[in-house]
Amino acid sequence: MSETASGLRETVRERYAAAASAVASGGSGGGGGCCGDGCGSGPQATTVEIDEAFGSSLYAAEERDALPAEAVAASLGCGNPTAVAELREGERVLDLGSGGGIDVLLSARRVGPTGRAYGLDMTEEMLALARTNAEKAGAENVEFLKGTIEAVPLPAGTIDVVISNCVINLSVDKPAVFAEVFRVLRPGGRVGVSDVVADDALTPAQRAERGDYVGCIAGALSFAEYRRGLEDAGFTGIEITPTHQVADGMHSALVRAAKPHRAG
Repeated sequence: MSETASGLRETVRERYAAAASAVASGGSGGGGGCCGDGCGSGPQATTVEIDEAFGSSLYAAEERDALPAEAVAASLGCGNPTAVAELREGERVLDLGSGGGIDVLLSARRVGPTGRAYGLDMTEEMLALARTNAEKAGAENVEFLKGTIEAVPLPAGTIDVVISNCVINLSVDKPAVFAEVFRVLRPGGRVGVSDVVADDALTPAQRAERGDYVGCIAGALSFAEYRRGLEDAGFTGIEITPTHQVADGMHSALVRAAKPHRAG
């Protein structure tokens, strides 16, 4: 990993560690998604301000009400991937960049006691917050793992559905993310993520003018780049549907794709 990429990853880690600490200490704002430009400025931050394009307001009231307040406060995503992933009883679900655990807990309810929901995060503070939230929710079919989304600590072909809420755009190596998602999915498995995607006409420099990397703007792929990245990893049935604008020419989008069935 280059020095620049390593620095960006550490900046992301620090920003979301600060957000998790804010929630744990009774503040507002957390993780499992994007902070926007008002995210806490470092490890000493105590509050996190987010705009209406991100956060728990993107979930239905009945979903929010069924979860611990800290899980709801720790949501900074740009959508609700569990609403489009069509989760079924008994399935195994992996949430990339699970933050405070809101999408893991919602997934666990949908897949039921015969299913399992995994959350993956690289930040100790987020993992601690998520595990506390799972205990408060009484969720027994969940497991939180430490690691990066470019190197998922799960065996190949063991996951039915991969979800993510505005986290893939934060990766410094998106081809590695797509390859890992493809690897861990079983044949016929599927992807249902929310992410920030840029208009094809915007250059990387123009995306950076609209917001910073940690705010989920500068690192966003264009629609064409996102589709090409998924295709290169082997995915089919790719759909990228914008839902609302988060900056000029930048959109929250629902991304669906599938790993083809293979004989044997």
